[in-house]
Amino acid sequence: MRIEPVRSEWFEDVVGLWERAGLTRPWNDPRADLWRAVDGPASVMLIGVGEGRLIATVMVGHDGHRGWVYYLAVSPDAQRKGNGRAMMSAAQTCLRGRGVPKLNLMVRGDNEAANGARSAATAMDDRERCCAQGAVMTAEAEKETAPWR
Repeated sequence: MRIEPVRSEWFEDVVGLWERAGLTRPWNDPRADLWRAVDGPASVMLIGVGEGRLIATVMVGHDGHRGWVYYLAVSPDAQRKGNGRAMMSAAQTCLRGRGVPKLNLMVRGDNEAANGARSAATAMDDRERCCAQGAVMTAEAEKETAPWR
């Protein structure tokens, strides 16, 4: 999977993945969220692409001190293959490149699949944790670079 900033030709695929993943709500326009992230100075929308199709998404934003992750989604047929972890790693790298020391992952309470994944993530070594309580980045992770920094 190749991770890169989203381009406009992927927008409908992105929204479609969010809908299939149950991340959209009737009162919240996902297209407007996507445009705000792309146009915003403190946010980026990353996609994972493989074999010419959209596999995963993650929206990353920050306030200068604390980063936030939204719309983390992986296509059902690409789950349990490390793609979600790769997207979270890309989110960390993006924030680290902007000098943001902390990371929060936004998960709705009714998102059972994501809450299960979050529970698995919090069971990881504290140095590798990248979810609700914030990420402490390892020295190895800090050496990574990314083109969207």
